[in-house]
Amino acid sequence: MEVDVLIIGAGASGLMCAIEAGKRGKRVLVLDHANKAGKKILMSGGGRCNFTNYTIEPLNYLSNNLHFCKSALSRYTQWDFLALIAHYKIPFHERAHGQLFCDDSAKDILELLLQECAKVGVILQLNTDINEITRLESQFTLKTSQGVFKGLSLVVATGGLSIPKMGASPLGYKIAEQFDIPVIPTRAGLVPLTLQPNDKELFSPLSGIAIPCVVSNTRQYFKENILFTHRGLSGPAILQISSYWLAGEAIKINLLPDLEVVQYLKELRQQKTKSHVKTILDQYLPKRLLGCLLPEELLNKALPDLSDFQIEQIAQQLQQWQIKPNGTEGYRTAEVTIGGVDCNALSSKTMESKQVPGLYFIGEVVDVTGWLGGYNFQWAWSSAWCAGQYV
Repeated sequence: MEVDVLIIGAGASGLMCAIEAGKRGKRVLVLDHANKAGKKILMSGGGRCNFTNYTIEPLNYLSNNLHFCKSALSRYTQWDFLALIAHYKIPFHERAHGQLFCDDSAKDILELLLQECAKVGVILQLNTDINEITRLESQFTLKTSQGVFKGLSLVVATGGLSIPKMGASPLGYKIAEQFDIPVIPTRAGLVPLTLQPNDKELFSPLSGIAIPCVVSNTRQYFKENILFTHRGLSGPAILQISSYWLAGEAIKINLLPDLEVVQYLKELRQQKTKSHVKTILDQYLPKRLLGCLLPEELLNKALPDLSDFQIEQIAQQLQQWQIKPNGTEGYRTAEVTIGGVDCNALSSKTMESKQVPGLYFIGEVVDVTGWLGGYNFQWAWSSAWCAGQYV
């Protein structure tokens, strides 16, 4: 079969690009090895799909080229995608930090994309493995498990390595390497952190406890919940900082970001409050956590007996708790892949390879990674829309 545009990947970016190319009258074929389109869309946001965010800024993204995402995000914005949502009358709601979720189901988003594809005659070919890709005289030929397909443009929308049970694979990076396009080394992002053996033993009994706090390293900070798990630390603040964490680094956790602990304890001491430290602090933090972080003799002290040094000690441990993760849970539970096809090898306007005309890379396979909160879906929509105007 010969078409104008071949797209590998029937996820968010692949389907969006197919729609835009189809609107321009292009004959489009989307290939995917899965048995269903948009599997990651369906499972995202706990099945509700956090499809974008009210506030999309370039600073919400990581990349080796921080300017690259600006063009696409400014040309196809969250408001453009929201107009499409409105057209299909999909009910949605806002959660913390401008995150937008479907009221009913992520199926609404996938159904929208498939209907738009059908309107413009996009052909969807599932259960198709790519065996070989060649390019000859400005035409791409794909040898697959379902036959041979040819196209003038080839769009790689294969996603990253996160959640392999959903079919994630390194195919997109291999295609880039085949055509001598550099790939920034990949690692898991938006992923829970595991702890060193001693810390794991100490904190795993706290599994299930969630606490609002500020988590930071030398480059970034996030104010959100952390969640203690059997394996280590999770929750929104940990997932966010994980994208900025490098092996061997410590992270700092402020468990009481809205309380001036030193001033508060000194004022109580001045008032001759007879309460013990643990009685005061367990109004703010779970007893079991306090027992892990502070020595028993300090917790059992009456406030009038506290020295300035001990008050500083308490504040230091609760507001500048430093912990060095052992690693991450890896791609198995990661929401995204950091790294990917080098942005410097692509046009920020069209997503086309600078050295291989007709070859495009969009979505997560590119070295652009968003924060938690709908930013990665918006990058999928925006980068795909841009490519769709030129393929």
